Amino acid sequence: MPEKANRQDNIKGRGAVSNASGRFERYAREAFDDGWAEEEGDAPRPPTQVQPDRSRSVIARNQSPDVPFDRSVNPYRGCEHGCVYCFARPSHAYLGYSPGLDFETKLFAKHDAAALLRAELAKPRYKAAPLALGANTDPYQPLDRKLQITRQVLEVLAEARHPVTIVTKSALVLRDLDILAPMAEQRLVRVCLSVTTLDKQLARLMEPRAAAPARRLKAIEGLSKAGVPVTLLAAPLIPALNDAELESLLEAGAAAGAGHAGYVLLRLPLELKELFEEWLETHYPDRRERVLSRLRAMRGGELYDSRFGKRQTGEGEEARLIAQRFQAACKRLSLQPNRQAWALTSDLFKPPAADARQLPLL
Repeated sequence: MPEKANRQDNIKGRGAVSNASGRFERYAREAFDDGWAEEEGDAPRPPTQVQPDRSRSVIARNQSPDVPFDRSVNPYRGCEHGCVYCFARPSHAYLGYSPGLDFETKLFAKHDAAALLRAELAKPRYKAAPLALGANTDPYQPLDRKLQITRQVLEVLAEARHPVTIVTKSALVLRDLDILAPMAEQRLVRVCLSVTTLDKQLARLMEPRAAAPARRLKAIEGLSKAGVPVTLLAAPLIPALNDAELESLLEAGAAAGAGHAGYVLLRLPLELKELFEEWLETHYPDRRERVLSRLRAMRGGELYDSRFGKRQTGEGEEARLIAQRFQAACKRLSLQPNRQAWALTSDLFKPPAADARQLPLL
C-alpha cells in the first residue's frame, strides 16, 4: 500500500515528516517502498534555502473578528522554527511549494519590508491603528539574526510612533529592547510570547528550531523588567498532548512577569490535517486516535471548523471546560485575558518621510 506523499520519518531539526504536494499542484507525489530502500536511520536533513520576496506592498489587511487587529506585516514567508502545528503552513501552497518540509526549508525574505512600510505609512490617507508584526510566521525566526528585517521594520514604526503588537516564540526579541522599551513608555508596543509546553522533549519534537521553553520564559522576564507589556500565549492547546499544562503555563508566565494571557485551540486547516496526523503517527502513535477524537469532539465532528467565533476556541463541553479553566487560572494569577490587552495608542502617529534619506521639513 502506498505511503503518504513523500514521507520521510525522523528528520532531526525539522517538524514535518513529509513533503506532500500542495493543493494547487497539477500532480501529487506518493512515496512507496520498492525494496531498494537503504538501511534504516535518520533521513537526510534538507538544508534551509532563502529567496527574496518581491512583494510590492507589505501591509496585509484582514476583517476577522477573531483577532484584535486589521493589519499586519510579515517579514518572512515560511518559518524555520518548523512548528508542526503551524496554521500558516497551507499558505506555502500559494507559492508552489509544499506546506510540509518546504514550508520550513524554502523561505522567502522581504528585504525591502522596511522601505515598503515607510512608503505606505507616508501616504496621506493612511490612518494609524495597531499593526501586528508576525501574524502569520514568526518575525524573530533564526533567519532574522542575520538579516534583521524585523528590527528595520521596528525602526520605521518607532520613528512614526505607530502602535504594534508582536507575536513570537523566540528569545531573539530581546535584541531589540533598545527600540521596544522607549515605544512601551508611549504605549506603542505589546509583545506576545507563545509558550506551548514546559516539556523540553515535546517542544523539541513539535517546535524543533524554536527557543526552548525556559528561554521563552526568560524572554518574558527580560521584556517585563524593561517595561514592555507581555502576554503569555498558551497556543496551541492540543487535547491529550499539552492541554493538561494550561494552568502550569499560565503560572510560569505570571511568575516571569506576563500581565496578560491567551490561548488558542489547535487549528488544522487544509493540508495541515494530514501533516499533523503523520506527525502523531511518527512520534505519538499510541495517542494518535485519542488526540484526533477529542479534537473532533470540539470541532463539531471535524478536525477543523473555520467559522469565526469557533475556530480559536472550539465548541462543546470540553471546549467550555478549557475556557473555564483558563478564566479561573487568570483570576487566581491576576492575569488579564488577552482581549483586554490591546490598549495601545494611535494618537501619537506621525507619518514618516517617504524616503529615509529625506530630511524632515520641521
